[in-house]
Amino acid sequence: MRPPDAEEQAVAVFAALTDPTRRALLEALARSGPATVTDLARQLPVSRQAVAKHLGQLAEAGLISSGEPAGRRHPYRLEPAAIRTAQVWLAMLANRWDDRLAALELALDATDPDQGATEQ
Repeated sequence: MRPPDAEEQAVAVFAALTDPTRRALLEALARSGPATVTDLARQLPVSRQAVAKHLGQLAEAGLISSGEPAGRRHPYRLEPAAIRTAQVWLAMLANRWDDRLAALELALDATDPDQGATEQ
């Protein structure tokens, strides 16, 4: 299995973040640190099974991972690398826009007959 490229990772992150329950799960993990499905289900108005399903989707996107099990408890923790990859991809996209806007500005300045004329 090949590692995802930056755009694929960003798309997976954005798709995972569309759901408010998944965002709430990420916030809970960020606030309190590693937690089990049961711990997280106590904090949200959804079933344990729903929490487990959402955690699976977050894990697929690379946003969380399951830590070492302690007996039957499997703590989940945040994985910041996926967010960083999405941020880098967004920054690259923003830079492309900035470059295009700068080129447009230069083109408009070049066609402006009043450019360079002194104001009276």
